Amino acid sequence: MSEADLSEADLSEADLSEADLSEADLSEADLSWADLSEAKLWQANLSGADLSGANLSWADLSGADLRGVNLQGSDLHRATLKG
Repeated sequence: MSEADLSEADLSEADLSEADLSEADLSEADLSWADLSEAKLWQANLSGADLSGANLSWADLSGADLRGVNLQGSDLHRATLKG
């Protein structure tokens, strides 16, 4: 699913564990309570996305655009946040 355009998508509570969302456009997407554990989100555009309560454990967010992202209550255990 690399480079997918999912801007403004409602993906709340979706199981996206281990998904390859690298370079995807997820701006303004609703990912609240989604399972993104072990997902590849490197260089993804997550600006303005709602990730409240999301499971991001072991996810790779290297180089992702996290401006204005709601991470309240998210699980970032062992997530990679480089760059």
